[in-house]
Amino acid sequence: MGRRRSNFISTAASAAFLLAGPVAAMAQPHGQQGAPARAMPAPHRGPAFKDPRQRFMAMPPQDRQIFQRNAERWIQMGPEERMIMREREKIYRAQVNRDIDAALRASGLHLEGERRAQFEQRYLQERRRIEHSLRQEVETRRQQQLPALQDRLKKEFQETSPSTAASSSAPANSAAPKK
Repeated sequence: MGRRRSNFISTAASAAFLLAGPVAAMAQPHGQQGAPARAMPAPHRGPAFKDPRQRFMAMPPQDRQIFQRNAERWIQMGPEERMIMREREKIYRAQVNRDIDAALRASGLHLEGERRAQFEQRYLQERRRIEHSLRQEVETRRQQQLPALQDRLKKEFQETSPSTAASSSAPANSAAPKK
């Protein structure tokens, strides 16, 4: 029982790290709805917890719920989907690392060791906050614009619909038969 639970926690931790943040946001257009998941810090950048359970328990309740949802999604995924998610995460992490290096160069700072790790962690935290805020802003704007789009499409397709045009012209032709 204890070993099975430990394996589940390990699997869940792996899943949450891979599914969190931008990867989850990228996956949403494929049918996933709801609040975007927030990214978890990379294992070497997060708090110095050796035990995944300690790391999980140190999370705020909202993050724990996100973590659990992501873990459940990961478990339900097939091997191909998992591979795609891993690749997306690798690409995202590589881009973030390039961005961190560029930010350090642009700032003119020359940091080593622990100071660089702190800079990276703060950069990631702030970047996640910005990305989350932008996702919320885009979603809000989308929700505001959807009703107008739906009305516009409704009018466009009601006026040019072949069934509407045929049904409105058919009674006129049948009412006055030609001899």
